[in-house]
Amino acid sequence: MKLLVDRLSETPTIHRFAATPAWWAEISGVPAGAADGVASDFEIELRAHRMGDDVFLEGELRGVLDLECSRCLARYRAPVRERFRLVLEPAGDRVPADPEGAAALARDGLYLSDELETGWYRGSELELGAFFREVITLLFPVQPLCREECRGLCPRCGVDRNVETCSCPDLRPPSPFEVLRRLRPGGGDET
Repeated sequence: MKLLVDRLSETPTIHRFAATPAWWAEISGVPAGAADGVASDFEIELRAHRMGDDVFLEGELRGVLDLECSRCLARYRAPVRERFRLVLEPAGDRVPADPEGAAALARDGLYLSDELETGWYRGSELELGAFFREVITLLFPVQPLCREECRGLCPRCGVDRNVETCSCPDLRPPSPFEVLRRLRPGGGDET
């Protein structure tokens, strides 16, 4: 996923890349076929141009994530689509303060800010794999749900409550406001 800076002009050019599940497994360290993986190729369309020495990248990536529901543990696939924009300026003599950033600038010719919208570049060749890895990583939900109304697993017997019902008693504690109801005159009886 390389981009040659010297070939860019003020007129935007379209570049297309494919991020395969094998690429994702290699760059993320997540084995192919594992939960929280990439289920299909991510299609990346990138428009790139230069204004002076600054490089402007914008585009969209589309793909399918392979996830495991945090409530019922069912595997499911979620299609995703994300727009991105990145403005890069020449690094010049600047060196990132963090060692990982300095290593990335030397290795990939690219240093990204924390917001993933700006950065520096050095050299005539940009390796964009690390940038796309960060964009895809941010697409993974913290608590994936197969559907919003997922009922999850029974905490006692482990049955998937989306598929069948169990006869386990409801162990939810009584409302903490029950004490207040008893303090009302008449013991909380509504008349």
